[in-house]
Amino acid sequence: MTIRLSQSIEKRLTKLAQRTGRTKSFYIRQAIVHHLEDIEDVYLAERTLKRIRIGKHSTIPLEKILKRHGMNN
Repeated sequence: MTIRLSQSIEKRLTKLAQRTGRTKSFYIRQAIVHHLEDIEDVYLAERTLKRIRIGKHSTIPLEKILKRHGMNN
């Protein structure tokens, strides 16, 4: 796998690796692991929103959900 980074990101990554004794690959893996779930969540939310807008998904008003679970004020 190959990735391209801007020169400023590459410098920051190199400096971090030198200061900590870890490899740049270690920090790249860490970044991916820590942020992959967030990226997946955004993708799922965008896909669901698209399905709602074209009528393939329905929504339930918050008031109805609160009432159903006995949380209405």
